[in-house]
Amino acid sequence: MADEESIRRKFAVLGPFLDERARRLWAAAEALALGRGGVTVVATATGMTRKTIRGGICDLQVAPGAPAPDQRQRAPGGGRKALSERDPTLLRDLEALVEPLTRGDPMSPLRWTCKSTRQLAGELARQGHHLSHQKVAELLATLKYSLQGTRKTQEGTAHPDRDAQFASINEQTQAFQARGQPVISVDTKKKELVGEFKNGGREWQPAGHPIPVRMHDFMDPELGKAIPYGVYDLAANQGWVSVGTDHDTPALAVESIRRWWDQMGRPSYPAARELLIIADGGGSNGSRARRWKTELQDLANETGLRIMVCHLPPGTSKWNKIEHRLFCHITQNWRGRPLVSHEVIVQLIGSTTTRTGLTVRAELDTNAYPTGVEVTAGELAAVHLTPAAFHGEWNYTISPDSE
Repeated sequence: MADEESIRRKFAVLGPFLDERARRLWAAAEALALGRGGVTVVATATGMTRKTIRGGICDLQVAPGAPAPDQRQRAPGGGRKALSERDPTLLRDLEALVEPLTRGDPMSPLRWTCKSTRQLAGELARQGHHLSHQKVAELLATLKYSLQGTRKTQEGTAHPDRDAQFASINEQTQAFQARGQPVISVDTKKKELVGEFKNGGREWQPAGHPIPVRMHDFMDPELGKAIPYGVYDLAANQGWVSVGTDHDTPALAVESIRRWWDQMGRPSYPAARELLIIADGGGSNGSRARRWKTELQDLANETGLRIMVCHLPPGTSKWNKIEHRLFCHITQNWRGRPLVSHEVIVQLIGSTTTRTGLTVRAELDTNAYPTGVEVTAGELAAVHLTPAAFHGEWNYTISPDSE
């Protein structure tokens, strides 16, 4: 390990000044100096392939009187293009094949799929992408998939129709997107105390000058708490977050969706006639919440949209797309920073971006959302709700009064 770290430091210093051939020869010389196992150590430390290092060793070991190695240098950008560059839709189609059957904790960068690489190569070939199963394995690695063993995790009760519900949600998502209709994933992010409280993670600060925060996490009665309710547009890779200050209720949830539609959804989908909402089975947008349904009826009447809702099966809230497409990036963006005011929270959420193009808009919602508001049987009966044939309690459509 000491040898590997030493080579890594050397390469970090010398690498920018070496051309392709010089890097190869330098790596080969280091591998020869280390002896047995040197090629592996140098490859691990530098990221160069073993084949490249062995080629450099061959160049160094040219016998006296033999022809000198080829002195040509590859021009910048030369060489065979990566398969994903020659076939720009390959990665997208591969992830579309594996994502509905992805397993593991979606909040982790490591994921695994129950489909074999040979099966995936065959399905890709039917779509016009011809590559070997070994290449599929390499591409899966670039998508942060890995070979993993099993590990027991707490997921709640495993409903017998869990996988079937996930397949149904995936089918509805594809159908809506094929028709050009919006699909959103919604949920409430973890509530946050507002004030000079410790926030997990670290950020760069002058050495020896950490940001001072309070010793105890008792809610400040004046500042209160923040309740971020998020809406994530799957196709556009855009997020909306309403930061509530009162209570997490179905009224806050639907008001957040309303604000997303007015400011982001309608401009993106001017011809939309339908909306698919993917939500957890519990909480303010739960499948049993009566007020969630009556509030959605009001939204359908205002927008003229037929609103279909698909709830995730019990115990699977971490599989909601918004968790690992939006919320995790917000958490990373404000790590190590005390959330001293609601305005700071809104600014930090709105400044969240990713290399894949995520954009987020945030807005403070100071409306009152009292708890304990009862919905009568008559009010519920007035909702134009049509349950689906498969688990109508999880999948249903709410139509506007005008239909």
